[in-house]
Amino acid sequence: MNKDIIVKKSKINKKGVFAARDFNKGEVVLKWNPKILEKSEVQKLKDSQKHYLYENGKDKYFLMQSPEKFVNHSCEANTQVKNSCDVAVRDIKKGEEITSDYGKGGSISFVCQCGSKNCRGVIK
Repeated sequence: MNKDIIVKKSKINKKGVFAARDFNKGEVVLKWNPKILEKSEVQKLKDSQKHYLYENGKDKYFLMQSPEKFVNHSCEANTQVKNSCDVAVRDIKKGEEITSDYGKGGSISFVCQCGSKNCRGVIK
């Protein structure tokens, strides 16, 4: 269990991941532990599970597990994905929600609810 983060209620989407301590820019905030699936396995998933899929671009898919599956999107994300980790793109304060920009390299489309001043509205 990662003591540096906590999962709790989020204003963005039901649950979110929050910093339990300060993180410095460039620091790994969260290491993923996804279940790796083939395309044929993805087709067998329930719709509710497909929400937690991340396509890695090599005909493989990551089915995100807890806690990483609760990292919400923000148009002003404080982390970026690097080597199956969420890495801080700026200093993150204790209590701040950990977010990632799903619109960078993702294959999903949705109406954004991040509430940031630079919200793009629809993520494609």
